Amino acid sequence: MATAEGLLSPKQAQSIAQADAWLNIWEGSVRSGKTISSLLRWLMYVATAPRGGDLTVTGRTYDTVSRNVFGPLMDPAVVGPQVAKLVSYTRGSSVASILGRQIEVITANDARAEGRLRGLTGAGAYVDELTLMPKDFFSRLVDRQSIAGAKIFATTNPDNPAHWVKKDWLNRALELGIRTWHFTLDDNPALPAEYVARMKRAYTGLWYRRYILGHWVQSEGAIYEAFDEKRHVVQQLPRIDRWLCDAIDYGTVNPFSDLLIGLGTGADDVQRLYVVSEYRHDSRQARRQMTDAEYSQARRRWLAGTPHPQTNIIGVQPEWTVVDPSAASFIEQLFRDQVGNVTPADNSVIDGIRGVASLFAADRLHVHESCTGLIDELPGYSWDDAAAEKGEDKPIKKDDHSCDALRYGTRTTEALWRPYIPHLEVAA
Repeated sequence: MATAEGLLSPKQAQSIAQADAWLNIWEGSVRSGKTISSLLRWLMYVATAPRGGDLTVTGRTYDTVSRNVFGPLMDPAVVGPQVAKLVSYTRGSSVASILGRQIEVITANDARAEGRLRGLTGAGAYVDELTLMPKDFFSRLVDRQSIAGAKIFATTNPDNPAHWVKKDWLNRALELGIRTWHFTLDDNPALPAEYVARMKRAYTGLWYRRYILGHWVQSEGAIYEAFDEKRHVVQQLPRIDRWLCDAIDYGTVNPFSDLLIGLGTGADDVQRLYVVSEYRHDSRQARRQMTDAEYSQARRRWLAGTPHPQTNIIGVQPEWTVVDPSAASFIEQLFRDQVGNVTPADNSVIDGIRGVASLFAADRLHVHESCTGLIDELPGYSWDDAAAEKGEDKPIKKDDHSCDALRYGTRTTEALWRPYIPHLEVAA
């Protein structure tokens, strides 16, 4: 069997040929070939799916569905030009067309997602990134497949071994009559050797075991295992080419942390992100709480007095001010003070952590020695063992204020810095 790009691996071909159970799950490491296998099998199913019911594609958001599902299905290089012409989808739409069949597109990114399945009479479904679905949503989706012969096809990256997907479904595959296939990065022979080597360098610890080896492992210990003060903390900064943002974790009783992040080229001609400066106020240590207006004024003074490295210029105006999304009153204060380009931070915790971890692992993130709050927090930033036992990946909410600001800044401005650091691999 072959795609338009070339021959499938034996494991891919086997999974497609054997995916005839009522529920079929492809799980394993990133870029291991599981998604293409599942999509080709989904195409085959749509061509012969029972009539009289709804066919559904589900994912976390419309953007992820468009990128992960319909992007490949509409790519002639993947499915061939004749098939690609028979797949139609507009990003953000709740309806698609595959091989002449109408497809309902349903997102599942919050607790209300289950209600979107009401009235569905399922004849088959494709589920993108199963571990990111709410548990109740997937249970309802399964219950809704009431047309005789209905089948579900799902993909997922590994997660915590106590995650409901692992406990309730994968571990009970034989008992429930479902089929599963485990993929590792080395199961995809189409990947160039240099890409595989780069991926293996990009991850450490937990992320390496999950996204390279495909293991379902519990989060434990330090979050940023690759962080090395001798390597990542610098005395000298290069000239900053772009002042991307100042990123704020807001606190009144807890510390208020604001990190200034820029993009520059080091002496080794490698482009990196640099945490150039830090403003931090700890009300407990200072024995004085500050108001929103005082924080805004302090921020303005701090930026106005910050020098541009390798120049005689004083004063920085970052492209964006990224603020803790829960700090609505402070965001309003910044607007009143006519601060431009203020935006709530992208608070995707695990995605943000994974991005910072990859930056450290690839030596693409350096911190100036003056940023003592961040430097003090990074080594102790750890996973919450109690949450891990419940199948959740969460950091311990203690001494994490500058770490949160770092995550906010790098995640929210990724579209700005990504073109300059194109080969950094951050698994979705």
